[in-house]
Amino acid sequence: MPIYIWKGINSYGDKRKGEVEAPDQAAALAHVKRLRIKDPVIKEKPKDLFENIAFFQPKVTGKDIVVFTRQLSTMIDAGLPLVQSLEILAKQQDNSTFKKVLTEIRMDVETGTTFADSMRKHPKVFDNLFANMIEAGETGGILDTILSRLAVFMEKSMELKKKIKGAMTYPVICLGIALLILVVILVFVIPVFEDMFASMDSALPIPTQIVVSMSNFCKANFIWLVMGGFAIIYGIKKIYNTEIGRIKMDAMFLRAPIAGPLVRKVAVAKFTRTLGTMLQSGVPILDALQVVARTAGNKIIEAAVFRVADSIAEGRPIAEPLEESGVFPNMVVQMINVGESVGALDSMLAKIADFYDGEVDQAVENLTAMIEPLMMVVLGGMIGGLVVAMYLPIFSMAGNI
Repeated sequence: MPIYIWKGINSYGDKRKGEVEAPDQAAALAHVKRLRIKDPVIKEKPKDLFENIAFFQPKVTGKDIVVFTRQLSTMIDAGLPLVQSLEILAKQQDNSTFKKVLTEIRMDVETGTTFADSMRKHPKVFDNLFANMIEAGETGGILDTILSRLAVFMEKSMELKKKIKGAMTYPVICLGIALLILVVILVFVIPVFEDMFASMDSALPIPTQIVVSMSNFCKANFIWLVMGGFAIIYGIKKIYNTEIGRIKMDAMFLRAPIAGPLVRKVAVAKFTRTLGTMLQSGVPILDALQVVARTAGNKIIEAAVFRVADSIAEGRPIAEPLEESGVFPNMVVQMINVGESVGALDSMLAKIADFYDGEVDQAVENLTAMIEPLMMVVLGGMIGGLVVAMYLPIFSMAGNI
């Protein structure tokens, strides 16, 4: 619906202005008159030239969705109708993209579409996991409880992502600084020494010759080196976007000597947390496994979960195919087996997720503690080696004198 801008004078003689969403100008005028505005002036709000260009629109963040989920849960729990709650949340939304999505969902719900189906029309904002859990909440009449669980689940997922990003930020920044320093030294500093060494009659030491040759190569091929770097990054992304390439690289991540155990622990924590939350919300286990597999983020884990779903469909217990996959640790398999045996699989999965959240915290701390001295050694060795190579001829000349 179009948005109309109005201005006028209230009953106290004060100037007022605002916006109203209405099907036409007459409806907007009627709304303003109900606010007891005298002599209102109404006109349609000019459209944003970039509103249909996705690049210029703000993205809907995880924080936006968490806040919306918690607020909607509170409103539903307080007895407000779903349509009215969606209308209120859409009006107070600052993110224009999210506001548009919520408005469209509210209009779909008004016309008789289920809340879950209306969300499925916006897969970039609400994924399958969110929509399936909302569907379970609508079916069971516990939408407020499901929304609360979703908010908790998303907050824990965001916290897990934050930990991983935090662990990777330090080495990436250090590596970037190291490369920048290396380029500056090779392109700008080494040529100054090279001009000075040219006046010497004696041959340069081998380390100095290597560094000078590296400097000349970088200066002569600087553009090609930069383009080659971008080409390598682009090529890796293209390979990762292919089915076979994604499988090979995801398998490599799981087998990596340092980061591999962390990747596996993160995958187990995400799998157990997602599956446990969906089962607690009343989603059938086969449907839950299908969603969990697609949101695993790793093709090896995804394939293993799909095999688990196929095995359960054949009547086998969940623990057996998990053990056969070879992806999940034995402790996880045994705990799931116990949970399934006593009929408390959802609560057991939640306990495993809590345990592996702690394991991820410890793994991140260990990785950070190991990376810091390693990066210092690499940086010190690289810069120190260049400096020593440049000063070797000077030391030789001083020794000759």
